[in-house]
Amino acid sequence: MPEWYEIESWIITWAPIIFMGLLVFFIYRTMKLMPRTKPQQIKPESASSISWEDVAGADEAKAELAEVVEFLRDPKRFAALGAKVPKGILLHGPPGTGKTLLAKAVAGESGAQFFSQSAASFVEMFAGLGAARIRRLFAEARKERPAIIFIDELDAVGARRGSDNNSEREQTLNQLLVEMDGFDSAGDLVVIAASNLLEKLDPALLRPGRFDRQILVSPPGVAGREEILKVHTRSKPLASNCDLATLARQTSGLAGADLANICNEAAIFAARARRTQLVQADFDDAVERVVAGMQSRRALTEHERRVVAWHEAGHALCAELLPGVDRVHKISIVPRGSALGYTLNLPEEDRYLKTREELIDHMTVLLGGRVAEEIVFGAVTTGASNDLQRVAEISRSMIHDYAMGTSITSRKVSAHGGEVSDRTRELRDEEQQHLADEAKRAATKLIVEHRDKLEELAAQLLRNEVLERPDIERIMAGTQRFRRGAGGLRVVAAEPVQPPVSGAEGAS
Repeated sequence: MPEWYEIESWIITWAPIIFMGLLVFFIYRTMKLMPRTKPQQIKPESASSISWEDVAGADEAKAELAEVVEFLRDPKRFAALGAKVPKGILLHGPPGTGKTLLAKAVAGESGAQFFSQSAASFVEMFAGLGAARIRRLFAEARKERPAIIFIDELDAVGARRGSDNNSEREQTLNQLLVEMDGFDSAGDLVVIAASNLLEKLDPALLRPGRFDRQILVSPPGVAGREEILKVHTRSKPLASNCDLATLARQTSGLAGADLANICNEAAIFAARARRTQLVQADFDDAVERVVAGMQSRRALTEHERRVVAWHEAGHALCAELLPGVDRVHKISIVPRGSALGYTLNLPEEDRYLKTREELIDHMTVLLGGRVAEEIVFGAVTTGASNDLQRVAEISRSMIHDYAMGTSITSRKVSAHGGEVSDRTRELRDEEQQHLADEAKRAATKLIVEHRDKLEELAAQLLRNEVLERPDIERIMAGTQRFRRGAGGLRVVAAEPVQPPVSGAEGAS
């Protein structure tokens, strides 16, 4: 039998070796069980079918990018004059305005290879993999010159460094900066990126030599929207009554993606009705579907229908009486989406600036539904929650962003914590409340003085569930519009609201 000291000696000698062997075994088994991912294959996409004819409503951006197309087609002509193509082009603007489509059109018009990657695909779980993918992307693009590298959602990796503790994201951004510095500007390799959040990008990305050219792609104007609608209805059979110009005026503020969705929804409505052509009613229903949501099948009680009818009538009445608000196109108490009813206001022209009075008029319309409930039923419901939220957003912007209050009018007050005093915060809250109260008083005045019109609008809604523009004009005939002055609301010295000449003409 071995002595104790021999056993102890054996344990001291072999125990560490056995432990290390077991540790290696378990690590091997764990790695074997983990899913193995192959490196993502990077190859050019087909963009040759997209041309400038497929891009509408972005004339300024197309003009800027036309130079890049000429550079890619004939770089020697520009090089002979000492000109250099921008290494990087940043397309920025709201979602759905056509930034990706513009990049594909540049590739299609120039005949360059098109490498498209989303910046989110560079964000890996393990450090260094995103940077490696950046290196492979640029290496593959160099082999296929002339080429365009398109990076969508650049802010996924291009946010300001130091804003988070994600070292992998910062390594990926650093590699992108190195790659953009590392290739020459011979004109046969261009990087195009897209972002909705220009203000969040790292300044190192935006300096000359990297993203030299920054192009804003904004929502289209009325002429641009009409051209976009023509592009998306090019392959669709349209009836003779389809008026794309009117549809363009009715879709102010919508981006190209929204208009494409409207055209597709109109085709679906026509197919459901088993028609061989798209008619104007299909587009009207499509606009309603995109703007207000899908029609709901929820059933309202009779009391709820009455409350919703007077609520929407209050919105419509205030909108018809105030000149600073878009005219009402349609009122409905048919539930759509999360709304039990809605009032659809469609602008007649694009507006880029609003006055203080127009913003208060907008809040007056939003509060018109709540005020109508109070006056008619003596109580309020939860149906005005979205209206109240929008009133709070408008009043806050008027004070914080536009300095439209009475006490804080000379400067925009910072919203960051330690940069304002408690007294300033109190003043801002008081100013916001003052604006909301002013709008509510105006809504009350309008509804009390035109109670008969409110009752007629609500009664027609309960009878028909939907009121179109000609019906609204008929009910509001003879009333005079108001405008806001130093002493409050007063009648506009202008013609009263006229009834429609006929059903067809009045519908415009």
